[in-house]
Amino acid sequence: MRRSGRLAEEEDGIPDRTSKKENAIMARNSQFTDISDALGGFRIGTIGRLAGLLAIVILLLNGFEVVGAGERGVVFSKLGGVQEGVRGEGLQFKIPFVQDIIAMDVKIQKSETDASASSKDLQTVHSRIAINYHITPDRASAIYQDVGLSFKERLIDPAVQEAVKASTAQFTAEELITRRAEVSTQIKGSLADRLLAHNILVDEFNIVDFTFSDVFNVAIESKQTAEQAALKAQRDLERIKIEAEQKITSAQAEAEAQRLQRETITDTLLQLRAIEKWNGVLPQVSGGAVPFIDLKSIGN
Repeated sequence: MRRSGRLAEEEDGIPDRTSKKENAIMARNSQFTDISDALGGFRIGTIGRLAGLLAIVILLLNGFEVVGAGERGVVFSKLGGVQEGVRGEGLQFKIPFVQDIIAMDVKIQKSETDASASSKDLQTVHSRIAINYHITPDRASAIYQDVGLSFKERLIDPAVQEAVKASTAQFTAEELITRRAEVSTQIKGSLADRLLAHNILVDEFNIVDFTFSDVFNVAIESKQTAEQAALKAQRDLERIKIEAEQKITSAQAEAEAQRLQRETITDTLLQLRAIEKWNGVLPQVSGGAVPFIDLKSIGN
């Protein structure tokens, strides 16, 4: 009976021990949950701060633009398009993700354009035009709004071709060569007026080359050959005339010299010349010959 009672007491104590173990396990799990929640909150806070810092950096990087030397900044807004005015050189502020600053080069630039035209005498003329130009700095926004950055292809090249055609038609092909300075001045004036209307200034203008058709080149060479031959013939004629005049002058001088010589030669002079050349030996001829020296004539 005692043993049976003891077994009954042991069986009654088993549920108590089991519930204590379960409570201990639940307490440990609760502690782990609290630590995990704390770590999770820390990670979320750190990520949030990093995200905020990154957002600030991005805003700063997109809030400024540097306009280089010799440039002007044109402000384009996604809300209002191209804005009035231009930005100068240096660091410039813009509204992030809303505004963009487009750099426009206002330095002197060089452009070369090929142009074809017809002269006054209907000769085909090919030319190569070189200009130095720059855009008006305070009108950069207007140029960008009208033609963008491709103003050379859209404005300068067509203006050069039109100016060349208009001016070339007023001169013959030969005059384009002989009056080249005048042709250059006229083309430059016409081109400057056309580009000024679009806020582009022409600084220098040069005609690099004029070329003509092969037929015209042959005609020019033939004409030059004929002119050179005519010039040579004229020079030869002038030379012959000069040589003839020289001969006449020489003959006249010689005749005058002979005349003067005849007038100055006398018998006495001849006797004196003979005495100067006599060696003092008398002739070995006797008889009634005329003496070698006429002493009477010398004495007279």
